[in-house]
Amino acid sequence: MTRKNIINNIIPAIVVELMFLIYNLADTFFIAQTNDPLQVAAVSLASPAFMILGAVGVMFMVGGLSCISRALGAGKKDYANNIASFSIWSGALFGFLMAGVLMFFMSKIVYSIGASKDTFKFTYDYLSIVVCSTPATIVAMSCSGIMRAENHPSGAMLGQIIGNFINIILDPIMILYFDWGITGAAIATVIGNLSGMIFYLGYFLSGRSQMKISPRYMKFTPEIFYIGIPACLDPVLMSVSQMILNSLMSAYGDMAVAANGVAMRIEHIAIILAMGTGQGVQPVLGFFVGAKGWKEYKDVLKFALKFACSLSLIVIVTCFIFANEIARIFLIEPVAFNYAVDFVRIFLISSMFFSIFFIFINALQAMGAGRASFILSISRQCLIYVPAMLILNYFYGAYGLIIALPVAESISLLQTYFVYGKVIFNPALLTEHF
Repeated sequence: MTRKNIINNIIPAIVVELMFLIYNLADTFFIAQTNDPLQVAAVSLASPAFMILGAVGVMFMVGGLSCISRALGAGKKDYANNIASFSIWSGALFGFLMAGVLMFFMSKIVYSIGASKDTFKFTYDYLSIVVCSTPATIVAMSCSGIMRAENHPSGAMLGQIIGNFINIILDPIMILYFDWGITGAAIATVIGNLSGMIFYLGYFLSGRSQMKISPRYMKFTPEIFYIGIPACLDPVLMSVSQMILNSLMSAYGDMAVAANGVAMRIEHIAIILAMGTGQGVQPVLGFFVGAKGWKEYKDVLKFALKFACSLSLIVIVTCFIFANEIARIFLIEPVAFNYAVDFVRIFLISSMFFSIFFIFINALQAMGAGRASFILSISRQCLIYVPAMLILNYFYGAYGLIIALPVAESISLLQTYFVYGKVIFNPALLTEHF
């Protein structure tokens, strides 16, 4: 496979990540135009809970993508159809169940993520509406993974762009024109998610896909969970760690919480290239694993690491230099603004570590190394990041909470490199059920 073909898979994935970032920034930007920092803080508080909504979607998307790409590489078309059908239909069921559970416990969830008496109503209203689109979000993500696995990355990109673009267009209308504030942002999100799902289902029902998603092809395929659960755990645990971060940060005031949310969104700009690169090459790596083309696999991985690190470094340096200008777009309140600039520059230190880490995680998922992915997901968030937050918060306060991220990412990268070396030299650690 030529570098041009690899880049053709990477670019759509990067565009999707970029659109998702723009959508998140648009929410924060237009809510900030209400000149109410409490609503900005509420969006920051809701962010980790919102990530959990997509975590089940990640499970079906990544699990399905890994299994389908390896099955196609091994020439197992029927098994690939079983996986595709199972990921969509069971994903929809999980979505409805998850939405019901979250709605039932919504008040407790809002308090647990660090909402104060001033931000509770805003956070509750936002999450209560967004939860309604959970089934659509999971189905759309499952469909996206299938399309990428069958080498149709541009179609996968288009579906997510449509959903995010509609959301962005509706944001100023519903937040500012109708004066619905954060509630308008939530409604725009629901409509955007439904639009993306409709596009994907239209693609599969039109017969353009080589995969079959009819219920009659559905067959329980546990390998999706072997790979998908560790992939799902990463955003879940990341959300939990962010909830802990917000809860600890709330001790320093709502302005610190708002600044933290803005800083995390700006930091996401720096890691977006690595995330897109890792997701873009994962189906390519999986195909070569299924076809036993280990030389090609290693060549693709080396190229992905060089590509992601080179471009990420450019973005990191740019964001570091223009941190003041970028932060001022979202926050004008002096205390929140000063916090945000400092937080951004500290977060950026961790971005290069994360870039390399994410490429290796996608490589492990492509190989079907479910156990290794599980260990790394648990360790990175629970055993490294959370303890680092608690310790550094004790000694350095709000800034200690932010410093914890680069400390944790550097340790996690060393662990990941060691685990990846163990897996690549021991094929018995891989799952291969087709």
